Amino acid sequence: MQIAILLYDRFTALDAVGPYETLGLVPDAEVVFVAERPGVHRSDKGSLHLVAEAALSDVTAPDVLVVPGGPGQAALMADGPLHDWIRTVDAGTTWTTSVCTGSLLLAAAGLLRGRRATSHWLALDQLPAFGAEPTGQRVVFDGKYVTAAGVSAGIDMGLTLAGRIDGDFTAQTIQLGIEYDPQPPYDAGAPDKAPAAVVTALREHGGLILAGKRWRDGGAGGA
Repeated sequence: MQIAILLYDRFTALDAVGPYETLGLVPDAEVVFVAERPGVHRSDKGSLHLVAEAALSDVTAPDVLVVPGGPGQAALMADGPLHDWIRTVDAGTTWTTSVCTGSLLLAAAGLLRGRRATSHWLALDQLPAFGAEPTGQRVVFDGKYVTAAGVSAGIDMGLTLAGRIDGDFTAQTIQLGIEYDPQPPYDAGAPDKAPAAVVTALREHGGLILAGKRWRDGGAGGA
């Protein structure tokens, strides 16, 4: 079973690595990182790089497609060779999946029209423009299309899909193996739970905050 994870510059690392660590442990799975331009691709923080050893033309029939999100997604929304490839391989996939704003790329390729889907909560309102029905769920299955909410939700998506592919025992074994037992110190992981000031800060300064930069003084310093 081939699992193709798409890379591009300024992807969000956990969007790709979460599914890699979970789906990559499904028995007999082969993971390949693929990109329009083979070679090194930097994450949105700039300090982490992953290597795509395969070009789009090298990966023609993956069983599972994973499209991560990240700030770099915005530059890839215009229809072109990448969208053509997504549509072409989707015709033969068993599962076509995304994490975070990766769902916007699937939507822009026309794959989510009339389907329920999710994305990062800050991007949910962009889905209807492509004919998708946004939901606030963490992982959404609609036929063979599986979309995950923001960033860390890719781990949940990978485990859930592992269970669909090879059964609950395999998925539970993977979960225990990676010791995925979330016990966050704050109950602020969703906009309906986080303090209003935190939600407002992300809405107004999300780019800076998610890039790990100071924001109250425009990113130049301060607390």
